[in-house]
Amino acid sequence: MKNNKLCNIVNVICIIFALFFINSVAYANMIMNETGMVMNANSDNLPRDCTKISEEVNVTIRAGHKYATKFPGKIFAFDQQEWRVAPCAKLNITFINEDQIRHQLMIHGLPGYLYPDGMLHLELYGKGVLQASIILPSQKKTYLVHCELAQHAEKGMKGQLKVGGGDVDLPSIPALSAPVKTDAYSMDWAAMQWGFILILLVFLVVFYGGRVMFLRYFATRS
Repeated sequence: MKNNKLCNIVNVICIIFALFFINSVAYANMIMNETGMVMNANSDNLPRDCTKISEEVNVTIRAGHKYATKFPGKIFAFDQQEWRVAPCAKLNITFINEDQIRHQLMIHGLPGYLYPDGMLHLELYGKGVLQASIILPSQKKTYLVHCELAQHAEKGMKGQLKVGGGDVDLPSIPALSAPVKTDAYSMDWAAMQWGFILILLVFLVVFYGGRVMFLRYFATRS
């Protein structure tokens, strides 16, 4: 009986320690303050397939409504939609949000052993600036760059990062690639024609009916 109680106590302690450890590891990959946060930045650890950093590239990525005005039907956008780097490059990102609303810059598909959930995550709650670095693997690959807030990517805040020229063009990148499904705004001309005919008939009935009543009125007065 005593052994069972002791085992239960030990199990509870182990669970608490495991949760604490997992939580500590998660927060170790996050930098947060009142303006925004950075998750999974990496400026030192090489991917397994890289023996050294091939080049160091500095990019500034701006986000805002004004960058979407050149794309019909879009509301948000980055100031650029494509970035190119060499395999094993170190990419230093300066992310600038020029709107008063929240925007994110997320890069997906990174190796999970270096970047939890395979992503880099920068987020600003309004106007502001964040900086973060990542080191890309050696394989030729195209990575999705977007804002993951609801409808922001669908409304234009989307781009692609090509390493070594990339392996594909991602769909629905504004001005670069065709959408998976094009928005259709077709008009039912047949319905419009019948609607026009109906309106015309109503107009004729009202016009001629009023004319007849008008003539009868003056006939009775004369």
